Amino acid sequence: MEQYDLLYRLYEDSETETLRELQNFVDLFPPVDSRIALDYWQDASDELEKRKGEIRSSFAAGETFAEIAARATRDQTFTALDLHSKYGRAVNALVLDVDETLRSAGRTDNEIPRDTLHLLTEFHEAGVPIVICTGQTLENVKGFTIQGLGNELVHSGTVSIVYEAGTGVFTPGHGSTTKQLLYEELDESVREVFSEVRSRVLPQAPDDLRESVHLQGNEFNITLKPNFDIGSDPAAEVIDRGLRYLVDLLGGAVAAAVKGVDVDDGEEWSRAYYAAADPEVADVLAAEGAAPETAADDVPEQVAALFDRIDVAYYHADAAEIGSLELNKPNGVRAALDVLSVDDPFVLVMGDSKSDLRVMQWAEEADAGIAAAPEHASEDVLAHVRDTDELVYDRGDAASMLRIAYVLNLLDEH
Repeated sequence: MEQYDLLYRLYEDSETETLRELQNFVDLFPPVDSRIALDYWQDASDELEKRKGEIRSSFAAGETFAEIAARATRDQTFTALDLHSKYGRAVNALVLDVDETLRSAGRTDNEIPRDTLHLLTEFHEAGVPIVICTGQTLENVKGFTIQGLGNELVHSGTVSIVYEAGTGVFTPGHGSTTKQLLYEELDESVREVFSEVRSRVLPQAPDDLRESVHLQGNEFNITLKPNFDIGSDPAAEVIDRGLRYLVDLLGGAVAAAVKGVDVDDGEEWSRAYYAAADPEVADVLAAEGAAPETAADDVPEQVAALFDRIDVAYYHADAAEIGSLELNKPNGVRAALDVLSVDDPFVLVMGDSKSDLRVMQWAEEADAGIAAAPEHASEDVLAHVRDTDELVYDRGDAASMLRIAYVLNLLDEH
């Protein structure tokens, strides 16, 4: 209670809102070649230091409290205090999805906000490794990560990229373990199915579908993306058709890989298996006139065993994807943390989709971290986050959650 009372006094006695405004101004002031602008920045910096000095002289843990007041609101600070009381640990790595987590097409113009980027550099300077964990291709992720955080930080040896939802891990500065192609460890039977589907997915697509989608440039996963704005009605329509097409194509490839079964039944088996596995897939297949007429239990055992290793993912108005269930974000994150030498992880996981949920569930089950999600995340993700620590933040405001984690770490040092 003593720490609670001291923090309560901090926010009661200090003009913390002004302090935060000064800190944000000093942190985010753009580089300009203007004497007047630089003088203005210096005045703000001097005022910030003066106000922090007043807090330092008023509390025994003045340095820590001054940083807390300058970085976080009262609510954010007390959320961090509750987390520290519950777990008694600092966050020793960040595991971050990107799209609709760090950035939002609907709120941040699909750019990672400057305050979010700055907070990531603050964690980096504090020695906290950053794991970017996304379904995007490595080249895409490297591009915007270097643009946002800078080449030096990305290649510092404390940043790792888990790409294509766990098919590979890229950790610059680590010699032979810099790039790990996790998909190369899969059985040949699984890799052959993916090779078969990839070779046929666009050449054999119906003309209207082929003209409306493109194949994301993955190293392994097979992802159909719309040639329309993500989230739009045309994108939703074409991705629904694309999902049905992928399910059928996968069924044929799997049946062809299993000896002694009729290849012509592959499409029906695939529809039955994946409709039973995922209600969203079942709904899309039904709407597309492809509801299965066979029960999942009637799928031949050898065929089902191969389906058990292959994931079909549906992202409304965004993507339809085939991936490996043995290659997922949790496996990629564990591989990244191993390279980064995070031996006893307690991570902050931030994400919005089913693939992120798997990382959150791993963190909970292994007592290895906490989970946060934007308010527009999938229902399953939100249910998990609300059932654990209720760390839900506004769309496009990942910075608020990063501030909570930053204060949690400051409190752990105190």
